Amino acid sequence: MQPMPHQLMGYDRAITMFSPDGRLLQVEYAKKTVRQGSTAIGLICNDGVLLVADKRIVDPLIVPESVEKIFQIDDHIGATASGILSDARVLVERAQVKAQQHKVTYDTPTDTVSIVKDICSLKQICTQSGGLRPFGVSIIIAGIDGEGAKLFETDPTGIFFQYKATVIGEGEPEIEEILAKEYNPKMSIEDGLKLCIAALNKVLDKGFNVERVDAAYITSADRKLTRVDRAKLDRILKEAKKGKP
Repeated sequence: MQPMPHQLMGYDRAITMFSPDGRLLQVEYAKKTVRQGSTAIGLICNDGVLLVADKRIVDPLIVPESVEKIFQIDDHIGATASGILSDARVLVERAQVKAQQHKVTYDTPTDTVSIVKDICSLKQICTQSGGLRPFGVSIIIAGIDGEGAKLFETDPTGIFFQYKATVIGEGEPEIEEILAKEYNPKMSIEDGLKLCIAALNKVLDKGFNVERVDAAYITSADRKLTRVDRAKLDRILKEAKKGKP
């Protein structure tokens, strides 16, 4: 007699129920949700940190500028996400409040890892509490604080890792392979932007255009989140489509 799949045995009915081989199936489903989300990339560069995201405009009647994929947590911290973006918005708004509370209490900007840990603590609670579901979103958080440029990725379990370069969402394996081959920590923000847009153009292919790109960076010099303007994105994408470096 063939063993029944864990789903049919009900191990995915409750977030707090482990399967016999030690898996929380609802959390694994949340990770699959992230992989179906639109692509987001983060890079540490020699002059700062960069975030580039695909807004994936699903309806031609949507105003592209109204779709926000990169969020400002504080002047020196930004974030992007893949998965259920409404989940991301709730976590980002919580992070914004935490950053402002720190600034008011201590009169100094918060450090990046404190924001990451707070987000991950809430995510973790939602993996062991009955009646809740996991956050179906991974968030890349980038910032520049007293310790320099930092880039973190959080997943639905509440785990976080620090990266030099990372990607989440649709096309993750392909873009991860490109980053592994072509990323260089000595590259500038400008070069990193070219690499990210070229990777998105290659992986997302025909449906990719400049209206889908959201990009922002924080330089080590001024520690201010700055969004990349459309004209610059358009120029870089045209170069990528022509196969130029």
